[in-house]
Amino acid sequence: MHQKALAFCNRNKEIIIEFFKDYHHVGTIRRTAPTPKGSNQILFQSNYIAIAGNIGVGKTTLTKLLKERFGWQIFCEPEVKNPYIEDFYQDMRRWAYHSQIFFLTERFKDHLRIQKSEKPCVQDRTIYEDAEIFVEILYSRELMPERDYRSYQHLYEAMAESLQKPGLVVYLKASTWTLISRIRKRGRSYERDIDREYLAQLNIGYDNWIKKISQGWNVLVIDTDHYDIDRDVDWLEGILEEIREKVEK
Repeated sequence: MHQKALAFCNRNKEIIIEFFKDYHHVGTIRRTAPTPKGSNQILFQSNYIAIAGNIGVGKTTLTKLLKERFGWQIFCEPEVKNPYIEDFYQDMRRWAYHSQIFFLTERFKDHLRIQKSEKPCVQDRTIYEDAEIFVEILYSRELMPERDYRSYQHLYEAMAESLQKPGLVVYLKASTWTLISRIRKRGRSYERDIDREYLAQLNIGYDNWIKKISQGWNVLVIDTDHYDIDRDVDWLEGILEEIREKVEK
């Protein structure tokens, strides 16, 4: 495990170098959203679509369908590449920081690629969700120690200064029981014993985050509890067209 952690640190050292090298790269398409008095102006990239939502809600499926339908470039969640994910589900406190730093760096690299693209890009979960929902929940449950939490937040805040926000956030909602059913159906071994309370707290975190960003960001909320993204063709067709119309405005 020590070798794994050492390799992880070396790899992230390279990411930090890339971060400062790419700090001034921005996307070619921008718009400005209204911001609260006294706050900094927020830059949005209108060809950047974020698919947000809890574990198992159907983000990856929708992301891939958008690529198939419209030919948009996609950036899928890198959980299958995360060398800490199985360890994390076995011992969250021991591996929370390592796992979340991996997601942070991978998401950051994807975000920089999106900002350099002139094509519509769809991202399956954003860097904002990782930092402002997942890490906050882990910290509040005392699954991420104070020292690790502060270190993570300082790195995230430095990275976030160079990033443009999504032009559209599509938030897929589902109840905790629906999520558990879908997680069991997809059959990933490391998710087999996922904590129901963890999913419930993430749902609350997502609802609060969406409520906060809706004051200035362009957000589309889709309740998926009573639909099957793989089977309900008419419903899905309406969703795809609604997203396309919002992107083309």
